[in-house]
Amino acid sequence: MRAIAIIDDDVAVRDALTLLFETRDWNAEAFDSAEDFLARAHPPAYGCLVIDVRMTGISGLELFDRLKAQPYLPPVIFLTGHGDVPMAVAAVKEGAADFLEKPCDHRTLVAKVEAALTDDAANRSDWEARQNLNVRLSELTPREREVLRELLAGKLNKQIADVLDISIKTVEVHRARIYTKLRVRSAVELAALLKDVPLAEITTQ
Repeated sequence: MRAIAIIDDDVAVRDALTLLFETRDWNAEAFDSAEDFLARAHPPAYGCLVIDVRMTGISGLELFDRLKAQPYLPPVIFLTGHGDVPMAVAAVKEGAADFLEKPCDHRTLVAKVEAALTDDAANRSDWEARQNLNVRLSELTPREREVLRELLAGKLNKQIADVLDISIKTVEVHRARIYTKLRVRSAVELAALLKDVPLAEITTQ
């Protein structure tokens, strides 16, 4: 299980949360500011980020906005004072996992972090699979992309040959190369692999 990052400018909070998570046998790393986290940490390496909304310097919300530019952002749980609840709610609408008011119930926080770590494992697996697929798609030539588009439309080799004005033999060669590069063995496997990928994205990379 990946470590949890605690980002809070209150040393008492950092120490308490670090101890709390360690009692669950979770690795935790504490940072005393958003600047400290940005300077020393690689955000995707963590399974969950616990961030104070209001901090000196870069605020928790500003940090969240910056982190959204990362290729992969683990679940973020905000800790907030009562007056900052509307901002935390807005952050959840922008993609944060959850928020808790300070002082928060430790059992509730542990449950939310546990859920975030579970979500991270699933989301990270999906993201890594998509990244792997993007790499394979990038290996296709422009002509192979054209053939792929027609294959996904359910057309037969002869129909593809007519549309692209190439020979059936050439279609067969491109089709074989597409299967090899995308690591599939049939049109059914090809369709299943790309079912969640927009056609425009497949054919215009």
